[in-house]
Amino acid sequence: MSDSKMTLDKFEEAYEDVKKVTLETKLIYSDYWSNTTGNKVYLKPENLQRTGAYKVRGAYYKITTLSDEERSKGLITASAGNHAQGVAYAAKCYGVKATIVMPTSTPLIKVNRTKALGAEVVLYGNVYDEAYEKAVELSQEHGYTMVHPFNDLDVATGQGTIAMEIIKELPTVDYILVPIGGGGLATGVSTLAKLLNPKIKVIGVEPAGANCMQESIKAGHIVTLPTVNTIADGTAVKTPGELIFPYLSKNLDDIITVPDEDLVVSFLDMVENHKMVVENSGLLSVAALKQLDCKDKKVACVLSGGNMDIITMSSVVQQGLIMRDRIFTVSVLLPDKPGELSRVSGIIAEVSGNVIKLEHNQFVSINRNAAVELRITLETFGTEHKNQIIDALDKNGYKPRIVRTNI
Repeated sequence: MSDSKMTLDKFEEAYEDVKKVTLETKLIYSDYWSNTTGNKVYLKPENLQRTGAYKVRGAYYKITTLSDEERSKGLITASAGNHAQGVAYAAKCYGVKATIVMPTSTPLIKVNRTKALGAEVVLYGNVYDEAYEKAVELSQEHGYTMVHPFNDLDVATGQGTIAMEIIKELPTVDYILVPIGGGGLATGVSTLAKLLNPKIKVIGVEPAGANCMQESIKAGHIVTLPTVNTIADGTAVKTPGELIFPYLSKNLDDIITVPDEDLVVSFLDMVENHKMVVENSGLLSVAALKQLDCKDKKVACVLSGGNMDIITMSSVVQQGLIMRDRIFTVSVLLPDKPGELSRVSGIIAEVSGNVIKLEHNQFVSINRNAAVELRITLETFGTEHKNQIIDALDKNGYKPRIVRTNI
């Protein structure tokens, strides 16, 4: 590890520099997650930054360390979106050109916001790693200066200013939970936290379908995953950073992996309890809380970003409602005769079920008089209410069958 990088002096320098481009994101005490986990949980809402994510910190600090000549060549990076906006914003502050290579799967909101900040956007590849290869190619072709999203010690130092802010505001913090994609954020946060107070435990959190850092630390060297599969697009990275790996190996206390299903319900919890939109990668830290083996501790969760397009948001909300049994579909068989539909509706109404869709299939049986299928999609208050509705239908002879909800 380089002695001239990632020092307390460098972190303090970065802390002063990034103030020029960041908004103050004070910790938010979460009654909801505190009550559900038995800890005192605080949220660090980096989703509320100007660019919708923490990434502007590392990008801006990196650009301050470049020479005038390096900046004048133009900047280039690869990003799934948040680093893209950070580099574009920082480049705009300095009045220099920025080219951003983004995977073709990048949410439209991130692409449009990056363009709106004046950067040239090149869409290439299905995942970050493919976009990065293209960025290297363009850098060599045009002489651009690379601003790597995570495998850069200056960038990681800028990201680490988050830890400075957390510890200044909550000096007695016990745990900091931080998302991991390539590892830049976790490097900065864990390194500075240990410099300031070695007793603070820093836990990295990865999507279960993109756990490149967990596999690398387990192996003792950088591991490239064959594929990544996660809804957390901002952390869908196959290969972590080799320059930052020694710092993470030394300073991270543990890594927790989170399945996509937990991110879905965490999105609902965040919207309902804190009225905040946090993207899937940004939710990793709160989704990991239920796996954290401690009680009565002060836990800070870094919400790394909030750049989520409306279509993704709609899909996550629907899936979350289904997973929480707030929406479900039940199939019943009934005779094809007048009044049966009204009778079923009455039974559901008596237990306060709210019908949102009906599908009537007359061709489920040869004998329509014996049975037609009615599929009912309902809105409920949760699992207990869902079971009340099913019991009511069953007691009235309809033999309800739960089917896959398709709304």
